[in-house]
Amino acid sequence: MRDITRLRWPLFLLAMAMVTGVAMIMASRQQVDAAEAAHRQLVAKQGDLRARLGRAREEEVELRERIALLAELRTSGVIGQEERLDWVEQISRIKARRRLLDVQYELSPQHPVDDALLPGGPLAGEHEFMSSTMSLRMTLLHEDDLLGFLDELRRAVHAHLLVRECVIDRSAPPPGAPGLAGQLRSACTIEWITLRERKP
Repeated sequence: MRDITRLRWPLFLLAMAMVTGVAMIMASRQQVDAAEAAHRQLVAKQGDLRARLGRAREEEVELRERIALLAELRTSGVIGQEERLDWVEQISRIKARRRLLDVQYELSPQHPVDDALLPGGPLAGEHEFMSSTMSLRMTLLHEDDLLGFLDELRRAVHAHLLVRECVIDRSAPPPGAPGLAGQLRSACTIEWITLRERKP
């Protein structure tokens, strides 16, 4: 009994030491968990910042490319009002230079580009894609007459030419026609596309 009485305080102190040790271990574990959570949050923030920085650089490159493209389009005359008189003059010059037999055409009024032609519609920021549809009919000696005409026209005018459809049919020359009379007829639908600033 005396031995138990003597051991009471040491046992009590031992129990208190164990409780204190367990409490310290738990507190240390909580501190470690909190530090790990803070580290994970920091890593996540760093990753988010890197991603934002990457997107900002991509947007900067894209913006520079758009500015360069707009400058190129403006220089080439694609941006701005249609130059129909110049188009007509260029067609006449090319017809005479290439000695084409017959070139007939009709230009429709200008209208916004439709979704079928440009997915997403005609709007492009502060600009708008516009188009004038041309019905072109030509009498040809051979297919190269048409290809050469379109290629030269693309390089001569301030517009983007998009050929939507072209049909070439063989037709017999009228009786008494000279030997070089055209035996082919073409009918094409061409979009003359320009880019203009949107009206407020």
